[in-house]
Amino acid sequence: MEPLFTTQILKYKGDEAFTCDDTLVREIKLEIFINGERIGALMATPVDEQALAVGYLMSENIIARVEDIQKIESKDDGMSVHIEAKIDQENLAKLNVQGVVISGCGRAHTANIDIENIEAMKITSKTQFSKDYILKQMSQFYTQCDLYEKTGCVHTAKLFFDEKTFFIGEDIAQHNTIDKALGKARLAGVKLDQCFLMVSGRLSSEMVAKTIMHRVPILVSRTAPTCLGVMIARKFDLSLCGFAREDKINIYSGDFRIHG
Repeated sequence: MEPLFTTQILKYKGDEAFTCDDTLVREIKLEIFINGERIGALMATPVDEQALAVGYLMSENIIARVEDIQKIESKDDGMSVHIEAKIDQENLAKLNVQGVVISGCGRAHTANIDIENIEAMKITSKTQFSKDYILKQMSQFYTQCDLYEKTGCVHTAKLFFDEKTFFIGEDIAQHNTIDKALGKARLAGVKLDQCFLMVSGRLSSEMVAKTIMHRVPILVSRTAPTCLGVMIARKFDLSLCGFAREDKINIYSGDFRIHG
C-alpha cells in the first residue's frame, strides 16, 4: 500500500478560493503476528512495516537478537507482518496482560520497558560526538525525510552512524519512528553503541526507554524532554539532548559523550 494519498480540497489564499490537489499520509492498523499468533496491532504509516515490527518486538525484549529471527513476511497488502522467531514467552505474556497505552501519538502498548527492571541495560558506550557535529546533522535532518517533506504530517527519527550510514523512520506515531529506524539498523547489523539518534518530537519516557533498550548512547531532539524522560536517562547513563537548534543545545544527562 502506498503511504501517500491525493485528494482534492478547497483552499483559501487571502480572499481567493480555489480547488487543488493535496497530498496526505495514510494511516493503517498494522497487525503483528509472531509464530502464528497475533500479538497486537499498531496504528502506523504503511512504510517500513517489517522494520517497525522488528524494532517494536526488540524494544519489548520479546526478541533478543536479530539472529533469533528465522523469517519475516508482509501480508494483506502490507496490513500485517508475520515473524517466525525464538522469543521470550514471559515478556510476550507481560505485553498481553500488563500492556499500557503509551503517551505517543496513536495507540500502542508496552509492558517490558520498566525503569525498575532494566538495570542490566545501563549504557556503557564511550562513543563521543562534538556538539557542533550533532547540530550539523540536526540541521540536515528534515531535508532527508521524504514523507515529512511531502505532507508535513509525520514524525521522524534518524539513527546516525556516519555520513554514509544512517537510517530514517517516518510515521504518524512518534514512538513508531524509533522502532522503524532502529529496526532497520538492527537488520543491517550496525553497531548501535556507536550511533546517535535524532527525533523530531518530545523526549517522553517511552522514547527515552526505547533508546536505552537498544543501547544507543545519545538521543537528541529539537524539542523538550519530560521530567520522567530525564530521570530515566540519568539512571541508565543515556546522553539526552533537547532544544538542539541552530547553535544551541541543552544536555540533560550524559554530557561526557558530547564535547565542545
